[in-house]
Amino acid sequence: MKRAPGLGVQKRALCLVLVSIYNSGMTFLARPAPQRKMAAPVPGEPLIAFQNVHLGFDQGEVLGGISFEVSPAETKILLGESGSGKTLIMKMAAGLLRPDAGRIWVMGQDLEAMSETDLLDFRRHIGFVFQEGALFDSLTVAENVAFRLREEHFPEEQIETRVREALRFVEMEPAIGKYPGELSGGMRRRVSIARALVDRPPLVFYDSPTAGLDPVTAQTIITLILRGRDLQGVTSMLATHRVQDAFGLARFRFDERAGRVTRVGPSLLSPGLGKNNGEGASAPPTNLVVLREGQIYFEGTAEQFLHSPDDYLKTFLASAE
Repeated sequence: MKRAPGLGVQKRALCLVLVSIYNSGMTFLARPAPQRKMAAPVPGEPLIAFQNVHLGFDQGEVLGGISFEVSPAETKILLGESGSGKTLIMKMAAGLLRPDAGRIWVMGQDLEAMSETDLLDFRRHIGFVFQEGALFDSLTVAENVAFRLREEHFPEEQIETRVREALRFVEMEPAIGKYPGELSGGMRRRVSIARALVDRPPLVFYDSPTAGLDPVTAQTIITLILRGRDLQGVTSMLATHRVQDAFGLARFRFDERAGRVTRVGPSLLSPGLGKNNGEGASAPPTNLVVLREGQIYFEGTAEQFLHSPDDYLKTFLASAE
C-alpha cells in the first residue's frame, strides 16, 4: 500500500506537479511549430478508459476496482462525498499517480507502459484546473497564463496575443497586470481556466472548480466551462460534490450565435452526439459517475440520476447546497 502524505507534503507535491505540467506545455491558438506527436486514439474507442483500477494507502484501499469510459467530446462528472476518490481518479488519468492494479488508457496511451519522460510529454495535451486555482503568487495574471509560452521561447508579440485572447475568453483581460493576491477567489479560478485552455487541449480536468465560491460566482465558472466545452469541443472530466454543477453542465449549453447559455432539450439529456432539441441546438453528452466507498455506485445521465428510486442517490440529491 502507498503511504498517505501529510498536508504539508501534499502542498509541496502540488507545486511540483504544477511545475511539471507547465514544464510540459500549453497554448491557446495553433502552435507555429510542430508539436510532439502522440499515438492517435483508435476511431470509435473511448478517449479515457479505466479497467478494474485499484488504489490504496496505508489506511486501506480507497478505490476498489473502478471501471468506466469517457468518449471523445463527452463531459464525465465525478460526484461523491469528500474522500471518495474523485481527485485521485483524475490524477491517475493524468499519470500523476499509478494504480496498485488495473489498467488506464488515455488518448490511445497505456499509462502503465509509459516512462516519466513520456508522461511529461503526454501531459502537454491535457489542461488542468486545480481546486484553488494554483496560480503562482509571484507572477502577474499575464505571466501565469504565459508561463509555458515563455518556457518554449515564443516571440513576445505572439505571447501577448495568445494571453490576451485566453483572458478575454474568461472575461479577465482587465486584470492582466494584477497579481493573484489582488484577485477574488472566483477571479483566480477564471485565470486558472484561461491557463488550462490556452493551448486548446483535447482533454481538460477540473478539480472542484466551484468549491468555496458563492452561488453567483460558481454559476459564472460553470458558464465558462460550458463555453470551453461547446466552443472548443474538448473532452472534460470534472470532480465535484455539488449536484447543481452536474445538472448545470448536463442541462445547458453555450450558444455561440446568441452569446449566452441556453437550455438543452430533453432529447439531449441522454447519451449520444448530434441530437437536436427542435431549435437547431445540439450539445455533447454529459454523464455522471457517483462514487461511494471506493466503488462506482451509479453511472448514467443527469435525468436517470434525478429520477432514480435509490435511497442513497435521493439523499445525495437532497444534500445539494
